[in-house]
Amino acid sequence: MESNNLRSVFQMVVRRFGFLNERCCESCCGEDVSLVQSHIIYEISRQNEPSMQDVAGELGLDITTFSRQVKALVAQGLVKKTPHPLDNRVNILSLTAEGKRIEENINQEMNNYLNQILSHLSEYERESVIRSMTLLDDAMRKSENYCCPPK
Repeated sequence: MESNNLRSVFQMVVRRFGFLNERCCESCCGEDVSLVQSHIIYEISRQNEPSMQDVAGELGLDITTFSRQVKALVAQGLVKKTPHPLDNRVNILSLTAEGKRIEENINQEMNNYLNQILSHLSEYERESVIRSMTLLDDAMRKSENYCCPPK
């Protein structure tokens, strides 16, 4: 495959997935949760008692922008900020019960969308796509040229 065409394929997949993420955040939970906020909620859920710096770093957001988003999530009652017991300069993030409900709704809706997309493929093709995406993620993580690999 030509490298120009390869870039085009990846560009379209990333764009479509971004639209899918936005659509989910707008429609699935009836809450005013932005795409960035849904990523923050996901990372807090995925990590075990992460600090603000941990999540901001994972998402590639500067701490000022990230702090504003977290402040909004705290005001909405979705995220709880707790000072670290050994260092008051560090805040630990966790999801409230409502935050967990929203995160579960987003996960369920995204899985429904992705399963619907993959339903157009045979079982073998679905397994191949998932296996290929996992291999691509592993290769990206190992690449020296990848600028911001997730941890």
